[in-house]
Amino acid sequence: MKVQTIEYAQTRCFSSTVTRLLSHDEQFKPFINRFPDLKSFEKIIDERNFKGNRETLVSVLENQYQSIPNQSALAKANIQLLKAENTYTITTGHQLNIFTGPLYFLFKIVSAINLAKELKQAFPDKNFVPVYWMATEDHDFEEINHTYVDGKKISWNTNASGATGRLSTKSFIKTLNEYKGIIGLSANAEKLGKMVSQAYAEGKSLAEATRFLANELFADYGLVIIDADDHSLKQEFSEIITQDIIEQNSFKNILQASEALAKIDIHAQVNPREINFFYLMDDLRERIVFENEKYQVLNTEISFTLAELKTEITNHPERFSPNVVMRPLYQEVILPNLAYIGGGGELAYWLQLKSNFDFYKIDFPLLVLRNSAMVADEKVIHKLDKLGLNLTDTFTSTEQLKKNYVENHTTHDLTISEEWKQLHTVFEVLKTRVAKIDPTLKPSTEAVEVRLKNAMESLEKKLIRADKRNYSEAMTDIEKVKNTLFPGGGLQERNENFALFYVKYGDTFIKALIENFKPLDFKFSILFQTMVGKLNAES
Repeated sequence: MKVQTIEYAQTRCFSSTVTRLLSHDEQFKPFINRFPDLKSFEKIIDERNFKGNRETLVSVLENQYQSIPNQSALAKANIQLLKAENTYTITTGHQLNIFTGPLYFLFKIVSAINLAKELKQAFPDKNFVPVYWMATEDHDFEEINHTYVDGKKISWNTNASGATGRLSTKSFIKTLNEYKGIIGLSANAEKLGKMVSQAYAEGKSLAEATRFLANELFADYGLVIIDADDHSLKQEFSEIITQDIIEQNSFKNILQASEALAKIDIHAQVNPREINFFYLMDDLRERIVFENEKYQVLNTEISFTLAELKTEITNHPERFSPNVVMRPLYQEVILPNLAYIGGGGELAYWLQLKSNFDFYKIDFPLLVLRNSAMVADEKVIHKLDKLGLNLTDTFTSTEQLKKNYVENHTTHDLTISEEWKQLHTVFEVLKTRVAKIDPTLKPSTEAVEVRLKNAMESLEKKLIRADKRNYSEAMTDIEKVKNTLFPGGGLQERNENFALFYVKYGDTFIKALIENFKPLDFKFSILFQTMVGKLNAES
């Protein structure tokens, strides 16, 4: 599998926030630690002041990994390395989308794995562990209960409440069978089918299922998977939980940062609340609000006085779940972390958070844009060759590609610009004559000209459409290429699941990602396969 890279700006698929970050816009400096490169990592390693309990972290991970039968030696070793003071983490996080969700789930993790490897080469006396933070406390089931395979939506329809990580997979069998039915019966499909069947076996929680699946895909690359929905880990965060709920510091700090960002045309991605914690129990994750001198859990009869709240946090910190603006702070409290790897939207809301980190004297990580990519197989490459197009051309709209193709191949002159110039000259003469007879008729003459111009443009479009019919096969091929690489009109990585790529290439698919992603190069990757350089899925 070969790779071609292009600048993010060239894709026209990413926000101005992303392109400004990548261009090291000076206006971003108050909202980040540093722009990420090896020199920045050298400095942040020297400055990192991790106050968390490494022994607790390792103990929790060892306990969570007991449910995983296939623990690789490298993953085990990386967990043990976390005890050492010279070990740091490179973290990415994601929701518990069924079957891992869209392709960029894999891209995030590969970015973390490769960055950890690159840092080890640059700083051999230090250790770097790639970590996948499972968003097990998230409660937005509608965001994670579906995925797309070959454009077909597969959904898990069940009643859900509370934290998604605690959901039981007992009702998952129909969804599982639908997924397995789409991926087919090849050797790789059978392997993937067995993998997901084990992951979502009845009796498991969604957190356990996701941990199993992520481990199966990435254990050999040393990935460590953490579920922070844990009493011991929350104890380390309990002082900040108490202080922030009572003093509402995150609300003030993040609101001020959002206002400052607005002045440099960066709009808030998330809005802080006065209290940025939920109350969490099985089948329950509800916001905490301060009303009538009590801390009330919305939509319940549960409430606390100030003294009761402090006692509850001390005895049951696991019942207090950070929302989107406090989760990153929790992450940096319990992990010896140097960098967070995320997509453009994620990094945009991290920009709102640095002042809150500074307030609580918690080190702010380097923000690293995850690798983005699309994958083109030999069929797509063959069609592009036949069309005379290259991979970067595919970022042009479908209609423009069709128009360009017809204009480049037609034997007819499809433009009527010369004819319009002649007509425009006639109208200029006509307007002069009309004005001499009755100046008030000049606007009427101009209106006739505008109507005729619109009619001429419409005629030109009809000519192009008519000629397109002479190239129906090419038009169909353009549509197929665009639908493959941009399903639903968006980037492939944001829609399509990894399933059919795994079925086609097997484990060599992830190997190709590992070999080709360069996290600190900050280029969009196009992975492609030609008939000559075809990956052999059976090898």
